[in-house]
Amino acid sequence: VNLSPSQCSRRRARLEESGVITGYAAKLDATALGFGLKAITRVNLSSHSERNAESFADFLARHEEIRQAFSVSGDADYVLVIVTRDLAAFAQFIHGHLLPHPQVGRVQSEIALMNLKDEPGLPIA
Repeated sequence: VNLSPSQCSRRRARLEESGVITGYAAKLDATALGFGLKAITRVNLSSHSERNAESFADFLARHEEIRQAFSVSGDADYVLVIVTRDLAAFAQFIHGHLLPHPQVGRVQSEIALMNLKDEPGLPIA
């Protein structure tokens, strides 16, 4: 970057203060830590209201298995990325938590077979 360490430090601090840099995280190997299953799950709510959306958002925040959650356009209302140790744990989460949720109308999941690309950050280079 052609800057001195002190200039880099000041620039980093400004980016943090302005909210451009929002945090730092280590990239962990899920398999090495015993998390062998990743699923992409599409959810449709049974009915649409602000109250139902808030209730479902609270549900999403409470469950660590749900690593990412997106409200989306298209056939589904939400797309979730769910990580569990194995298929049994995934089935338990789906049947024990997600399907019984009163706002959930339909759930469809795909199990990730292979991670072909997992690129953190943004394409700003």
